[in-house]
This record gives sequence, structure tokens and C-alpha cells, in this order.
Amino acid sequence: MNEPVLIDVSHTLENELITYKGLPAPIICDFLSREASRSHYDGGAEFHIGKIEMVGNTGTYLDAPFHRYADGKDLSELPLSSLAGLDAVVVRVDTSQQKGIGPEFFQGLTLQNKAVLVHTGWSKHWGTDQYFEGNPFLTEAAAVYLRDAEVKLVGIDSLNIDDASTRLRPVHSLLLRSEILIVEHLCNLHLLPTIGFRFFAVPVKVKQFGTFPVRAFGMLDK
Repeated sequence: MNEPVLIDVSHTLENELITYKGLPAPIICDFLSREASRSHYDGGAEFHIGKIEMVGNTGTYLDAPFHRYADGKDLSELPLSSLAGLDAVVVRVDTSQQKGIGPEFFQGLTLQNKAVLVHTGWSKHWGTDQYFEGNPFLTEAAAVYLRDAEVKLVGIDSLNIDDASTRLRPVHSLLLRSEILIVEHLCNLHLLPTIGFRFFAVPVKVKQFGTFPVRAFGMLDK
């Protein structure tokens, strides 16, 4: 029996990783080191307990409706069916000439109940200053089109699904109001096929929280 092919499309969290300028980097450290634990156990046993201090918007993360709306579903209220095993499609976009991604890139595609992953190639700048400037983004018209197409989730391999150079956030507002989840800061989308796979992006089940890192991956259909 063939094992399914799993392709990781999430960034690795590291100490002092900057995901978005203005937000604090995570602090990853020991709560209990292996050396310190030895006094608690016999027989040569030792354990490590780690500690992370971070904001929810760290690394590759998922936005739930509560991120934008006080009355929206938080992470603990999201059904697993909206996070795991989603039929998915990759939309590949050349943003060398324009950063705004309009509805024309999605027209003619079967999108209902699917995870739509937008591959711009911007993740190649991850870990550099360029990642934070001039990112590709969806236009408001694209968000309207995806909402009306009744997609389940929209992901992008960019700094923000909205135009980060303005204070407006129409894409977040439109999608999350319709309970269409968002995953930002994806990577390795070039390794996924255009169709024929399922997408997983499951965060920790936290009450009164709207964003959290995910281990996002695609599972190729056999």
C-alpha cells in the first residue's frame, strides 16, 4: 500500500523570527532544561520542557473570523471540516508586473467548497527585508469573487492577503465575515500540483483567539 505524499507548505518557527514588522518576534526558550530536570527523576531520566512567548500572527498562521469580528468564530469554534482534508486548487500568479491580484485569475475555475492557494513566489524573500515591502495581495474585487464562489479557505504565500501599504483591509473583512478562513505566509507552493490534492492547516484549539500558527501541508491524491 502506497503512503500518501505529504508536502509541507509552512515556515519553521525560530527564536526571534520576524513575521510582520511591528509585531514582536517569538521568544523560544527552556522552561525546564534537561540538566535542571535531572534532580527530579531517578534512573538517569531527563526531560525538556520548552516555553514560547508569541503573538498569534507568527510564522505561517490561520485567521479565524474572530480575528476581524468580535462576534466571529474563534479558533476553538472552527469545525475540523473547515481546516483538514480540504479539496484544494493552486492558482499561480505572475506578479512581476502588478501586485494586485484581481478576480480574472480565478474565473473559469471550479472553486466551490475548496481551499484556494495563491502562489505568487513571494515566499522566496522570507527572512529578508524585501519580504516586508511591496507584497502581492488580493484586490477587493477578487475577495468578492471568491466569496461569491463559496470557497472554504484562501491562502497566500505573501506577507498579507491585503495590500499592506494601506490601512484598509477589505479582503480580510469580506472573507472572514463569510467564515472563509485565511492562511498567510505559506511557502513551497511550487511543490504542489494545481489540482488533485487536499489541504490541511489546523491550529491549536484556543478560546477567544483569532489567529495561530499552523503546520500547513498538502496531501496528494493517489
